[in-house]
Amino acid sequence: MTSKLPKVAWIGLGIMGSPMSENLIKAGYEVTGYTLEQEKLDRLAAAGGTAAGSIAEAVRDADVVITMVPASPQVEAIAYGSDGILDNVRSGALLIDMSSITPQTSVELAKAAAAKGIRVLDAPVSGGEAGAVEAVLSIMVGGEQADFDEAKPLFEALGRTVVLCGPHGSGQTVKAANQLIVAVNIQACAEAVVFLEKSGVDLKAALDVLNGGLAGSTVLTRKKDNFLNRDFKPGFRIDLHHKDMGIVTDAARNVGAALPVGAVVAQLVASLRTQGDGGLDHSALLRAVERLSGARV
Repeated sequence: MTSKLPKVAWIGLGIMGSPMSENLIKAGYEVTGYTLEQEKLDRLAAAGGTAAGSIAEAVRDADVVITMVPASPQVEAIAYGSDGILDNVRSGALLIDMSSITPQTSVELAKAAAAKGIRVLDAPVSGGEAGAVEAVLSIMVGGEQADFDEAKPLFEALGRTVVLCGPHGSGQTVKAANQLIVAVNIQACAEAVVFLEKSGVDLKAALDVLNGGLAGSTVLTRKKDNFLNRDFKPGFRIDLHHKDMGIVTDAARNVGAALPVGAVVAQLVASLRTQGDGGLDHSALLRAVERLSGARV
């Protein structure tokens, strides 16, 4: 029996893309994937997907193309050119970019795709690796209502909170705001951790009680163990959060919004990268506070 579900091409099988594509396979979608690392293609095939040898091969028969790559340059690289998505996908297909990129890049991609009869949604996500694995991501979408309605069942296989935020680029703008809030929240938690430890308080007990009150947050729930165990294996890398802080500070400047605290945290994230911590999880902001406090790193 052939599936009535749309055929999906998935480009980009990293920390987020791999578990997300697997959740679509579990939901009954036929997924053909392409990424640069062979072991990620092997993982997709083992999960019941089909590995393609190129972008062109992956998207040729697709009804829906989903992209999940690190930043604007990678989105442009896979979308444009003779080997890219726009030149090889059929007219009428739906392209859903779930990467976190600049709102402007999303707007330009939608315009270029429309000229070829291809519809686009920008649909960045929040929730990190755990959210991707558990299919509880928050998905913020920019684009047309009809395209959003068509994509909604697919989004619901990937996340729990799915919202159309406005026209093309709106999803990226909301994602930028999300990354601002997350970075400032992690920074505040990191400062609290160092303060508590230097004060000789039982850190686990303190974080448990703080998380039960107004200071509680999804960030603290998700990152508490990272802080307690100094486990900075990346769920979301500092390098990527640095990119996102660049997006939000630039976009805010363009619209005339002041981000005084965000600007400081953006600098702290940047300093972590220059100290060689770019590959660590963003909870490693704790290391920056420790360095400033003369504590262990």
